[in-house]
Amino acid sequence: MFWKRLLIGCLIVLNLVLLLRMLVSDQGIFAYRQLKADYDTLEQQLNVLKEQNLALSQEIRLLQADPEYIERVIRQRMNFVKENEILYIFPDATKEGTAGAVQDEGKD
Repeated sequence: MFWKRLLIGCLIVLNLVLLLRMLVSDQGIFAYRQLKADYDTLEQQLNVLKEQNLALSQEIRLLQADPEYIERVIRQRMNFVKENEILYIFPDATKEGTAGAVQDEGKD
């Protein structure tokens, strides 16, 4: 009878040690959950980078083959104009504060 109780006690202690090790060790459940979260974050970053890569590849193809797209890009990014065109550059609205609007002082 004593040996059975001793064996059961040892098995219970062994199970508790194994359970604690499963939860807290470097290869335990908490470490797995952290690795899973890191994996999901990296997966999302990878998807974003793939989309950016696809967009850049499409832009490269357009820049190599489409003269109208090339012209549009040059005109937008470098403020180039065609002959007989006038380019007006207005001050940035965020820098001016009022953006050219007249403030009403309450006078009639």
